[in-house]
Parts: sequence; structure tokens; C-alpha cells
Amino acid sequence: MNKQHIQKSDILKIKEWSKGIAIDGDIIIFDNINEAPIPKAPRLMNYILVGFCRKGEIRYSVDMKEQAVKPGDIILITDRQVVEEFVIPPDAEGQCIVMSMPFIYEVIRDMSDLSAIMLFSKDHPVVALTPQEAKNFNEYFLFIKQKISETGNPFRKRLVGALVLAMFYDLSNVIQRVQQSTIRRQTRAEIIFTDFIRLVEEHFLSERRVSWYAQKLCITPKYLSESIKQVSKRSPNEWIDKYVMLEIKLQLKNSNKNIKEIAKALNFPNQSFLGKFFKEHEGISPSKYRRG
Repeated sequence: MNKQHIQKSDILKIKEWSKGIAIDGDIIIFDNINEAPIPKAPRLMNYILVGFCRKGEIRYSVDMKEQAVKPGDIILITDRQVVEEFVIPPDAEGQCIVMSMPFIYEVIRDMSDLSAIMLFSKDHPVVALTPQEAKNFNEYFLFIKQKISETGNPFRKRLVGALVLAMFYDLSNVIQRVQQSTIRRQTRAEIIFTDFIRLVEEHFLSERRVSWYAQKLCITPKYLSESIKQVSKRSPNEWIDKYVMLEIKLQLKNSNKNIKEIAKALNFPNQSFLGKFFKEHEGISPSKYRRG
């Protein structure tokens, strides 16, 4: 299957077509999984989906692998995965949250946590929860829905973001439990991806050349790029840029530095270079982002 010819899924269209409640194009929640707009044709995800099955058996394929979801299971589908062939029986019950990647990057500020979740979902798009874990996630869904519904609350988006972050930490705890009970050797590409992310976390402020990271890992830039794409479906440059963009956003939101000072702190040649880089990735200028 050639992913270049598969139509991308669009969270704004999901919001338009669905009966779920939402905050802008950031997050949509469905209390009844049967009301979610399920695509009939293959779709390339550009958001993160977390679902929870309470009743019935749901079937679908992710990256051409068939999955069966039973009561007490959690569904985790992340950016750049292809989903298709959904079969949801009429009596199925469950909840579903769809979150845009910009919202996720804003909420989960530690990119290593996010990369760990995305790497895990590649092999474990469906996970059986313990009774206590199932209870926890059911409560998260209910509380997030309640807070999204409070449209008069000026802190609604921040509250929802905090709840989503807490949910993802509980999800990370589930991941750790599953990994400890599953004996599976990491592939060479997964080891390279993990080491690459660790290096990027330590050096992205000063080093943004793929060749530098390849040299540190004692491999060629081409092999590094192939390995990172194989595991994450993103290029090394995309990962480096994500870290840089996240840091710029944090500085714009949480510091009193002017843009010239931020450019210097992040080792851009000047303010103009930072502005151009930011606009290419975000679509607006740093000053407009700060005002917003």
C-alpha cells in the first residue's frame, strides 16, 4: 500500500461531520463510539486517537494489520499510521478522543515521552487494561468530556490539557507494564531511534545537522534517515525541528525574552532567521503566536 496515495484524515472535517463535543480543531470526544465518523476508505492519520471499549468487539486494520478490540481494551492510534476496515457492531459501547498534533505537542512538552508512546503504538495499537486501569481511563474520558462542555470557563482548554497530560502519564504507566511483561528484542532501527531522540534532547539547541547526529551514532546520515523513517515515519530533520519549535513556543509563552533574545538563545543567526523558520512550521509569525 502506497501511503502517498492514501487520503489524509482531517480533524476539522471530523469536527464538522461528527456529533462529538470539541475545542476548536484541537480535541474532540465521542461518548458513543458508534457516533464517531468512521472512514470507509484507508486514511493516513495526522492526529492521535485514544479509544476505550466497554462492550462488544470492534475490528479494524492499522498499517495493514488486523486488530480486534474487546471490552476493557484501549485503542491507541498515532500520527502517520494508516487505518481502514473499521467494523463496529451496533451494540458496541465505548469512548473515543481525537487530538490534533499541535495540541499534543503543546500538552506533552517532553518529546521523549511522546516518542515513546508513538513507538509503542506501532506494535501495540490495542492493549488489554487491568480492571483498575480500565476504571481510571473511563473516569478520564468522563472528566475530559465534562470540562470540554464547560464553554463558559475561560480556563477550559488549559484544564483539558492538564487532564490529557495526566491521562498520558497513566498511559505511559500501562506501556511500562506491558513492556516489562513482554519479551521482545528491539530492532536495530528502534535502538537507533531511541539513541537519536536522546541525543536530540541534549543537543538540539546547538546542533541541527543530521550528519552530526549520524557521526555521534557512528552510522551514515543515509542509514540514520532510513532507520528513523522506518520506526517513526518522520525524518530526522522533522524530529529536530519539532524540538526546536516546541522550545520556541515555550519561550514565547513562558518567558519575558524578546524575539531577538530567543533567537540568540536557540542559536539562530538572527531574529529574521527564527521568524522565517517559525512561520514555515506554524504558519504565523512568532509575535502573532505570542499575542494569541
